[in-house]
This record gives sequence, structure tokens and C-alpha cells, in this order.
Amino acid sequence: MDKLERGDLLSLENYALERIEFRARVMAHKKQRTAHLGGHLTLIFEDRLSIQYQVQEMLRIERIFEPAGIQDELDAYNPLIPDGDNLKATLLIEYDDVEERKRELVRLRNIEHAIALTVAGHAPAVAVADEDMERSNDEKTAAVHFLRFPLDADRIAAWKAGAAVTLACTLPALPVAMPLSPEQCRVLATDFD
Repeated sequence: MDKLERGDLLSLENYALERIEFRARVMAHKKQRTAHLGGHLTLIFEDRLSIQYQVQEMLRIERIFEPAGIQDELDAYNPLIPDGDNLKATLLIEYDDVEERKRELVRLRNIEHAIALTVAGHAPAVAVADEDMERSNDEKTAAVHFLRFPLDADRIAAWKAGAAVTLACTLPALPVAMPLSPEQCRVLATDFD
């Protein structure tokens, strides 16, 4: 997938005019690319469109219009676009109750290193977490992580041929697994092109 460049972005004025329609399109798109792993883990598989939306929103919120500031945002978010031999996802650890969330983020320390995708017939592809910066410490994990799932040519070929794909958390404190739906597999397979 091509990385975003300044020319791919709308000006702040044009984005303001198109934002409602663009946001609705992106939210529908992201819904197809979202997997709920148990009751408290959500993975949003990012792609060029979802990252374009994120950049546009950051530019809007921060009122960034100067070329250097725009480039800083592109440099920060472009690494979240898949490279053709991987999937990239934002992992959200979600607990509505603030106190419960605090306890669980301690209990689930290192969860970001225990998320895996398994293409049937192949070893699990364990996520590489937070390559830009460490988001956890010795006491707790963060509520948001950025994951990359490296997939070799054999896994990708099997995926495209219709092999079942399972998403799992292997952390002993929260073991859970779920198959991706055929529709999710079809949508995510476009990231390999």
C-alpha cells in the first residue's frame, strides 16, 4: 500500500466541507476492519484510508496547515499503513469502569506481545508491538497499542486461497481466540496487494 503524501490530503477548508461524508465513509470502512477479541480487546486493522482519516483529523484538531507540521503528521502515521507483507492494527483495551480499567491494565501487562494471527496450517504470526515507542512500563500496560503482524508468502497465499484465520490473545491472564469471519478475511486480504 502506498504511503500518504501531502498531495493526498485535503486542505483544512476542503476537509471541513467534506468531513461529514468522509467520516461516514471511513466509519463504515473501519467497521469491516474491526475485530472484537473477547469482551475487552478490540483490534482495528488500519489501512491507507483509515490513516488518511486519522491524519486529516489531527490536522483539523491541531489547526496544522504549514508544510513542516503536515509532514510531521505524515511521518507519525504512515508507519501504520500495511506494507504488503503484514497487517497493522490498533489494539484497544476497553473497560468502561475507570477503577476496573486501572486494575486490568496492571493485570494485563505485556498483553501487546501476546496477540497472534494464525492462518490455518501455519505457525502463529505473533504481533510486533509499539515499534515507534514503548507504551507499557514495569507496572502496567497502556490502553492503546500499535501492532504489526508479519506474514510470509506462504501464509499470505493460504489466506488468499481461503484458509481459516484465527485471532488470539495468548496471555495467561486473558486467553481468548476467535476466527475472523470470511468477510473480514476478504477485506483484510486487500492489504496484501
